[in-house]
Amino acid sequence: MWKDGIIDGYRYQVKVFDEGSEFGINGGRISKLWMQKDGKEAANYDRGWDVRPTGKAKAAYEKLLAMYN
Repeated sequence: MWKDGIIDGYRYQVKVFDEGSEFGINGGRISKLWMQKDGKEAANYDRGWDVRPTGKAKAAYEKLLAMYN
């Protein structure tokens, strides 16, 4: 199931499954994640990291993990 919203000023989309997977972040339920702020990509995970979150984006990412993973 796709979820989207805004957290700490970052737009996000996550694809979340009912159970964890080897393809999920840390073996969890999120298999895809995208974050953007001010038109700049802040994080992208598509069964593996393309862009890892840093700085303030990492704090927002950690909140998403707590919510969905």
